[in-house]
Amino acid sequence: MRAPDCFCRQLLDTVPRLRRYVRTLVFDLAQADDLAQNALERALAHWHQFDQRRDMLVWVLAIAHNAFLDSRRRDARLSIADPDELRRLQDQAGGDPGPDVGLRLDLQAALRRLSPEQREPLLLVCVEQLSYAEVAEVMQIPVGTVMSRVCRARAALRQFLDGSAAAPAGGAGLRRVV
Repeated sequence: MRAPDCFCRQLLDTVPRLRRYVRTLVFDLAQADDLAQNALERALAHWHQFDQRRDMLVWVLAIAHNAFLDSRRRDARLSIADPDELRRLQDQAGGDPGPDVGLRLDLQAALRRLSPEQREPLLLVCVEQLSYAEVAEVMQIPVGTVMSRVCRARAALRQFLDGSAAAPAGGAGLRRVV
């Protein structure tokens, strides 16, 4: 049975924010596109489970979050792009990187230093402008945990961007950059 047209339209409206969210999860455009497609396929396959009283975006982001966790478990390792590789890829792409390319690269590097447990709720709250309750629903964790992780992530980002944070050496909330 095919999904109704109104469901498909609502689902299509979530695509830009879904793509932005999954790009922050994997930092690789091809993997992000695969993850977004996977989430959209899952949503279409289970359209009948969507509750119209819920926000479609929150539902789709929860699907993407779960698909990401599934792929992390399946891959059993997280690949991390290093800033030099990002610069090389940007140089290959050509074009004008914009006036704030240094800040963007610094922010990407700082975000990469955060653990996924801190980065995901921070980006959902600050970039996607979801409420703490919506983030808790997406990530299937308590609201207090979301608030704590966002607070710690903001503090860590400030330290990274100020240059006052030491290189990650197994500190709380940080992961090793390879």
